[in-house]
Amino acid sequence: MATTTRVPMALKAGGGEQYAFFGTTATIKVSAEQTGGEMSLVEVDVPPNFGVPLHVHYTEDETFWMLEGRATFEVGDQRIEAGAGDCLFGPRDIPHRFGTGEEGARMLFLLTPGGFDEFVREASDPANEDRIPELVEKYGGGLLEPPHA
Repeated sequence: MATTTRVPMALKAGGGEQYAFFGTTATIKVSAEQTGGEMSLVEVDVPPNFGVPLHVHYTEDETFWMLEGRATFEVGDQRIEAGAGDCLFGPRDIPHRFGTGEEGARMLFLLTPGGFDEFVREASDPANEDRIPELVEKYGGGLLEPPHA
């Protein structure tokens, strides 16, 4: 849950809360609680040949900053090839997905306002595996196709 207080912080390389998140490794770098609810910043290591199902965020905008590797993004009716150093913006209410190639990718997800970090924590709990569609909805999103097996 976000607070109205912003908390100064510094995080060393490799730091943050790490979770096994839908077949990726997600590391919360900055939480909604630390930013007074303004944003969440999550580093995601995505394995090779991995795809995220088509989904939408109704309550937040999502920015992707590619740190390593390559990925193909579909945002609305646009298809975008992205590599290290590239930055993409996915506005709320516009369906999107991405997939990696043979090298995988490491990227930052910046979501505004914050709260995505709370979703990462709750959805990464193996006890909640059967509740994923419910959790996506709880955190202001929608799955538009089933998650890949």
